Amino acid sequence: MERVHARCGCRPVSGQKGRPRGTRWLRAFAALPLLASVLAACGSDEGSGRPTINWYNFPDDSGALQKAADRCSQASGGRYRISYNKLPRAADGQRQQLVRRLAAEDDSLDILGLDVTWAAEFAEARWIREWTGTAKRQAVEGTLRVPLQTSTWKRKLYAVPYNTNTQLLWYRNDLVPTPPRTWAEMLDMAGALARQGKPYFVEIQGAQYEGLTVWFNTLINSAGGSILNATATAPSLGPPAVRAAGIMRDLAKSPAADPSLPNQMEDQNRLAMESGVAAFELNYPFVYPSMKANNPELFKNFRWAPYPRVDPNRPARPTIGGIDLAVSAYSRHPDLAFEAALCLRNRENQLTAAIEGGLPPTLRALYDEPAFMKEYPFSKDVLAALESASVRPITPVYQNVSIAVSHTLSPPSGIEPVSSVNTIREQIDDALRSEGVIP
Repeated sequence: MERVHARCGCRPVSGQKGRPRGTRWLRAFAALPLLASVLAACGSDEGSGRPTINWYNFPDDSGALQKAADRCSQASGGRYRISYNKLPRAADGQRQQLVRRLAAEDDSLDILGLDVTWAAEFAEARWIREWTGTAKRQAVEGTLRVPLQTSTWKRKLYAVPYNTNTQLLWYRNDLVPTPPRTWAEMLDMAGALARQGKPYFVEIQGAQYEGLTVWFNTLINSAGGSILNATATAPSLGPPAVRAAGIMRDLAKSPAADPSLPNQMEDQNRLAMESGVAAFELNYPFVYPSMKANNPELFKNFRWAPYPRVDPNRPARPTIGGIDLAVSAYSRHPDLAFEAALCLRNRENQLTAAIEGGLPPTLRALYDEPAFMKEYPFSKDVLAALESASVRPITPVYQNVSIAVSHTLSPPSGIEPVSSVNTIREQIDDALRSEGVIP
């Protein structure tokens, strides 16, 4: 869960053997000093004739990712061994390590676990290989449509969705027997609970970070708009963005707002709900087992529902998260890396990651799997959300886009819908023309 959050016939991206092209900041990264321990290949069996495929991914404490690596190593019949290497816990640290090493053309990286916002950036820099032929067909087959969008850039597939995630509305049915369908209904219910002296907060991510961008992206898509246009060449925004910003401001200024809203992330939302001060929570499914373990009494009344709508007649489009697996342009064993990546995200390994690691799968068939449905009693709601979900803007300068949104809309109580959206539009336009500050 997001908590804070092949075979032959595959050809590389054209020109990938040379230094990745890109803007000044990419070349600057290549000049940064790298620790020798970072650049070293991990656990190589090259001397024995069995290649080691180095897989870099987020740190998983459940053991599910290591199990996948072990299974696929064994399934290779001795042709390769997969070494699971843990990236830093924070997404920024993960991206920084990968960017520095790829800019230095480090050939010890084979399979890369990318946040769903990175594929376009890495593809444009020619750091990852395109999926083609048999590998692409196997990657696409049975995979949910929306997660595949995060792996695609300029109509080419550059990664395979490994897991996904989406938010639901979590609520207490001892306070609210029937969950709200819209944001307006939820704020009205929260106000009524406040007047009755009952728990009434609406918990959501209001801190100045990626979670705030996700909130805005969900609302603008739910209102029928988007942050960028269809070709990702200019900001879109418009009336849906003003409406989205207005909803954020309305919550922040209402009695439903937790006093800690400007500093809250997913885990603070979880803790507030478990403490009993909140009636509603917009969060990822990791909150369900957490509530069960930490407050069994409150868990008896802990329920879930679809993400609230902006318009009563338009389904909400919550923003998905997750990890995509890409093959490094500098891998010494690209064909084996494609094969290994497909194995790592096969049915068995995705089921293990879902049940043991809390990572919703990207394979549609697993949502009908009895073992998965038992652990995820809300699986049908997650699937429905994923099938109508939105993705964050797909652009190589996504980091700038996110900063423009989160900095402008923080704190939510200070939002001026029209002027705030105008500021976001100007900053995104600068970023798309490479005039902004790239982190």
